[in-house]
Amino acid sequence: MKNAIQFSRRRDWASCFSSSEARSSEARMWPMDSKPLTSRHSSNRKPAASPSASALGSTIRDLRLARGKTIAELATAIGRSIGYVSQIERDQSGISIGTLQKISDALGVGINWFFQGPAAAPPGERDVVVRKGNRRILDLSAKGVIEELLSPTLTGQLELIITTFQPGSSTGRGGRLRKGEEAGLIMSGELDLCVDGKRFKLTSGDSYSLRHKGRHRFENRGSAPAVLMCVLTPPSSY
Repeated sequence: MKNAIQFSRRRDWASCFSSSEARSSEARMWPMDSKPLTSRHSSNRKPAASPSASALGSTIRDLRLARGKTIAELATAIGRSIGYVSQIERDQSGISIGTLQKISDALGVGINWFFQGPAAAPPGERDVVVRKGNRRILDLSAKGVIEELLSPTLTGQLELIITTFQPGSSTGRGGRLRKGEEAGLIMSGELDLCVDGKRFKLTSGDSYSLRHKGRHRFENRGSAPAVLMCVLTPPSSY
């Protein structure tokens, strides 16, 4: 009986991370530290500065070159093929949140480096208010995911994000690595949350809180888009 229970738990946990990887997609933001990028490649190349959503691949390429890494080195670091990395850099392949997180770690920045920069905010609102039209966007629409940054800066202890999951999309087969605390609210639609071997069905108005480091995964198995608002602390945990 004990062995049967253990097998069932392993099977439930596997099911959380084995479903097909969703069609999300991603975009950009600023580096997690203030040190300039320097390398043998950087003398004639400026680091990417919050480019448009359609240029995510070229942003990754520019950052890779600024770090002095080859495609082969980046591919090895993230556990993927050279051809796959080449396709990403040429915007010929979609990219999941999980893969972008690995690339960010390999290149020494946070995912928020890739969020698209907004228009300049009025001086009186800067660092306090984010207008809807001025949100920084991480456009992963090729994988069915769009993330919007609601925090005006990352100098505080909190980072507020809205994520829209299209039907069939997810945070990726391996889920998202959580380096700090996270809590969120389902604003509309339905999402499955997989964490610690358990799967939870969350609907509009439901909330969650994850207090420890680990890995979790969201998946939209419904027929309508799902919108999630979450807060992370510290901002560097994302």
